[in-house]
Amino acid sequence: MLSAIVTRAQGAPSASNGKSQTSATKPDIEARIQRVLSGLRPPIGFDGQPHALLAERMRALHVPGVSIAVIHNGAVEWARGFGVAKKGGRPIGPDTLFQAASISKPVTAMAVLALAQAGRLDLDADVNSYLKSWKVPANSYTDKAKVTLRELLSHSAGTTVNGFAGYQAGAAIPSLIEVLNGSSPANNRPIVVDEPPGERFRYSGGGYTIVQQLLIDVTGRPFEDLLDEMVLRPLGMARSSYRQPLPASDLLHAAMPHIANGDPVSGGPHTYPELAAAGLWTTPTDLARFDLALLDAWAGRSMPVLSQPAAIQMLTSGLDAYGLGLIVRGSSPHRRFSHDGVNAGFINSMISYETGDGAVVMTNGDQGDILVAEIMQSIAAEYQWPD
Repeated sequence: MLSAIVTRAQGAPSASNGKSQTSATKPDIEARIQRVLSGLRPPIGFDGQPHALLAERMRALHVPGVSIAVIHNGAVEWARGFGVAKKGGRPIGPDTLFQAASISKPVTAMAVLALAQAGRLDLDADVNSYLKSWKVPANSYTDKAKVTLRELLSHSAGTTVNGFAGYQAGAAIPSLIEVLNGSSPANNRPIVVDEPPGERFRYSGGGYTIVQQLLIDVTGRPFEDLLDEMVLRPLGMARSSYRQPLPASDLLHAAMPHIANGDPVSGGPHTYPELAAAGLWTTPTDLARFDLALLDAWAGRSMPVLSQPAAIQMLTSGLDAYGLGLIVRGSSPHRRFSHDGVNAGFINSMISYETGDGAVVMTNGDQGDILVAEIMQSIAAEYQWPD
């Protein structure tokens, strides 16, 4: 089963910058889609290796549903859903919601950059000067160097806790302070600094949870409302929300997560109180809007949230090629930014090139990482991405 939208026809304006784009017709785009769907290949293959069909790979990997949005020439060229939200359930469509998992982080980072741009935050100040409800615990590492927002956003603050498992339906949900302290009923260890801040990259969802508390303390707003106001609504991400758990009315339109053998995750989607790190519900089309807006700002075109200097800060590659919320690689004119996301039963990826091409792929199965990589290879071949 599938549902689709094609968002650019002949002469249609760009979704991001208002410029006229390619003259591809709907039949041209449909032919491209079909080549993508029949051209799946592993990231590392060999000459003459046969390509696979998307439906075949979904069955083999026990991934019930996939949603794809493709960006071309600075606009969303097409968005389409495949498979089902759950066994016997409704078809996946372009508006079906998925947990973004760690792709929540760059959206959070954009809000931080917007507040810094407005003079409300200093990216290089001691975060404890902003935190009120909780403080980064002092120790021999923080005595020598204070933790900053720039370090937290770039995973170089020396903070612990790589990622979060979430909470099954019916489980007690900890407060944010309990998560930070690693105290019951939180299922993570305490978030502390256990190596010198600023010296090396180490991925830390715990660091983004500190950012979440800081934004709440500085603005006095619930995190989900703040992100809706500062990023989601201005960028037209109308299907996106940081509300955890997802309200029942929205859950009707969401993909359900599945484990590696294709069975449903018990109780449905896990709840993630670690909103900044893992809590976003969204669609590939909405994430494509995020990417296009960031590409606009990077290029000096107007966008509602960030100026060009702020976007350049966000997209300046640092330790291990990580900027402020995104992985940034390549050199002009083929620079690109990307991020992956893994929650229980959801695996996703997004990538965008400064030239205005890219894609977002979201899945509701624990073997989605293999499928996402194969889909991205097919898209890259069809759209002749530079690498």
